[in-house]
Amino acid sequence: MDTSMTTQVIGEIIGTMVLVLLGDGVVAGVSLRKSKAEGAGWIAITLGWGAAVTIGAYAAGYMSFAHLNPAVTIGMAIVGKIGWDMVVPYILGQMIGAIIGAVLVFIHYYPHWKETKDQAAILGVFSTGPAIRSLGANLISEIIGTFMLVFALLTFGMSKFGDGLNPIAVGILILVIGLSLGGTTGYAINPARDLGPRIAHAFLPIPNKGGSDWGYAWVPIVGPIIGGILAALLFMALPI
Repeated sequence: MDTSMTTQVIGEIIGTMVLVLLGDGVVAGVSLRKSKAEGAGWIAITLGWGAAVTIGAYAAGYMSFAHLNPAVTIGMAIVGKIGWDMVVPYILGQMIGAIIGAVLVFIHYYPHWKETKDQAAILGVFSTGPAIRSLGANLISEIIGTFMLVFALLTFGMSKFGDGLNPIAVGILILVIGLSLGGTTGYAINPARDLGPRIAHAFLPIPNKGGSDWGYAWVPIVGPIIGGILAALLFMALPI
């Protein structure tokens, strides 16, 4: 990619902002009281997140590699698709974009926070949480989900897509991971997607909010990073 590092970081900021605005936005629509989408359920959320990743990738793709995810960035660096000097700037851009996207969700749904008394539902708009709290099992779920994400992305790179079609395939990948593997932890599979909005939840003046569950916050950070590393190592071991 010929664009400057500054341009690439801006691309990661914009793409991740779009991803979180639309992804957390669909969760807000389904979860918050008196939203017209209230109660639409898991299918709506997974479809929304799949589309959010696609649109985020399109928004970033002409400026950066559109990773939008630290686990993807680290995996790509391990296999040599990007330089290690790009990892920290990319992750910083992803974190900034995720926080901005979460703030926009807060603003967009502003009247609905006061109507929603369920603190867990409010936190769930911003960050993931386990269906059954078992940190070891939750960590494994995030490892497996992110392994599938990064390994599939690496194999996508070995195939030829028509111009502009790759983000659609990635959106379908996110959709199927959500449907098949997301029921355990809410499939963060992206440290920035979880940590950035969790930080926003902590500092925003959200009516009826509770704690930000920092005791769990390490799981959707460590799990995806391990999963991304394992996927990259397996990919390099294949006889390609």
